[in-house]
Amino acid sequence: MNDTFLKACRGEKTGYTPVWLMRQAGRYLPEYQKVRSKVDFLTLCKTPELAAEVTIQPVDILKVDVAILFSDILIPIEPMGLKLEFSEAKGPVLHDPVRDAKAVARLRDIDSGADVPFVADAIKILLGALDVPLIGFSGAPFTLATYMIEGGSSKNFINTKKMMYRAPELFASLMKKITAAVINYLQSQINAGVHAVQVFDSWAGILSPVDFERFALPYVQQIISTFKGKVPVIYFAFNGSAMLRSIQDSGADVLGLDWRIDMRDAVVKLGDNAAVQGNLDPCVLFGTKELIKDRVSGILNGARGAKGHVFNLGHGILPETPVDNAVAMVDAVHEMSSR
Repeated sequence: MNDTFLKACRGEKTGYTPVWLMRQAGRYLPEYQKVRSKVDFLTLCKTPELAAEVTIQPVDILKVDVAILFSDILIPIEPMGLKLEFSEAKGPVLHDPVRDAKAVARLRDIDSGADVPFVADAIKILLGALDVPLIGFSGAPFTLATYMIEGGSSKNFINTKKMMYRAPELFASLMKKITAAVINYLQSQINAGVHAVQVFDSWAGILSPVDFERFALPYVQQIISTFKGKVPVIYFAFNGSAMLRSIQDSGADVLGLDWRIDMRDAVVKLGDNAAVQGNLDPCVLFGTKELIKDRVSGILNGARGAKGHVFNLGHGILPETPVDNAVAMVDAVHEMSSR
């Protein structure tokens, strides 16, 4: 197995910089669209053979150095007792949002082996088919809480912040339940054989630094400390560059960076506390091949002093992205970093 990604996560010397893309199994690939046209999104997530097929596609097409299990960050929420649907227009919709003590009390503990067996089944298929490491993942507690409280995506997260500020004990009770579910969920993936896990905090950036430290960070720290030393843990707090010093207190082996911070500045701030992952603006992939190479070069140079570097986008690849440009980016990373 090509273990370059795992070496970079551990801060070991590598022959080149490993690269993968968040949402690399997705709508920009015609091969994915062909599979997706046959089933709805949740069915695709819950059918091990299909989930494995679309997980493998970008490894074969883009020649990335790691696969990430095809799934969704909201999968562990459903067995807690919430009905989850995906709308083409609205995205995820959770019925009966969790906004009071009775709703929190109704949430149940999950047993991933029994509640979401399709996840481990997909992992087992992939371990027999891949020659690169496999990443498992979950949403972070705060991000999952926003979906549960808001009932889906939100612009201002008023209901979430209302609970935080008016009923902090209730919010803490909810976060504890979600944290336990995330730990169970990630542990089941590790037991099934994933080589690393990523915790996606997609909405951490809506918090002020003081609120991040109070309402989000302690729960992430609990999760990461549970798995520290078992497999590399990546923590990606989207739009969190202004809170980088707090984010490094998560204890993660690798910190994901969005494109809102210069890679060199991030490396200086972090020192040798963690490896870094990122951080090309996804929209650069709509530029010319020359522009892509130039931006790749800048990020590689900026990361030279990092403990370790995994090249990635600063967020998920966009559905309209030309596949050839994604391939050009991966090729540029491999070529320029191996010189």
